[in-house]
Amino acid sequence: MSGANDIERKMIRAAMNAPYLQRADERALADRWRDESDGAALESLTAAHMRLVVAMAARYRRYGLPLADLIQEGHIGLLEAAARFEPARDIRFSTYASWWIRAAIQDFVLRNWSIVRGGASSAQKALFFNLRRVRARLARMHADESAHKLAIRVAREIGVAVGDVETMDARLSGGDVRFDAPTVGGEGEGRSRADNLVDPAPRPDEIVAARMDEERRRAGLYRALRCLNERELRIVRERRLREEGATLEALGAKLGISKERVRQIEARALDKLRRLMTGRETDDPSPTHA
Repeated sequence: MSGANDIERKMIRAAMNAPYLQRADERALADRWRDESDGAALESLTAAHMRLVVAMAARYRRYGLPLADLIQEGHIGLLEAAARFEPARDIRFSTYASWWIRAAIQDFVLRNWSIVRGGASSAQKALFFNLRRVRARLARMHADESAHKLAIRVAREIGVAVGDVETMDARLSGGDVRFDAPTVGGEGEGRSRADNLVDPAPRPDEIVAARMDEERRRAGLYRALRCLNERELRIVRERRLREEGATLEALGAKLGISKERVRQIEARALDKLRRLMTGRETDDPSPTHA
């Protein structure tokens, strides 16, 4: 920790010791960098504005990230601003660079503040960085309102959905929870949270295996059915393969045989199918006669 603090102090000291630039000097350095790609000019221009980076980075320390990292990200934004700056527009470089420095720092905070990634849209960024401030101000103005009504006011002011406000509020008020951390209390005490998030649905490999087994059973049934004679096949279809199976009496009447004979033929056909599908009997392409 002391090493990190030393780095921060050195960065801040270097920024504070950099000379201020007069408007004419700033314009000259910007022209040299833009027209001649003069590295020394770029270094002088950015060094003179590092105190601006430090000041902006300090505003985001409340998110728990090292100040040195925030300063480095702000420096990246400063370099981006220098690459895009057009001196002919006659505005101060600090005014132009402020947006790029802030954007770089905010992107870094969003990437590293939580292991759960938030939205990267401009509306979501505005919600993340302004929610607490806007909500606190509106809460003072409307102290008697419910949390939901207050969320509606916040959403209207920032320009996002009410659900986004409530979701972000929950994220900011609570920390990340590791799935491998043990639970405390209850029946599952000592187990990790991941152990308590069992999905009851079959795993993808189980789904594929079940589908393959079903296809094999279906193909085996079709092969076995081809080994039945015409009467056996009709009885099995009418009795077993239709949604509403025919009765022995009705099927016997259709075939001109007794219901007991239908039962015997059905039993013989089912036994034959069972033996063929379990491999206890080789397939015989020529159906037997009833």
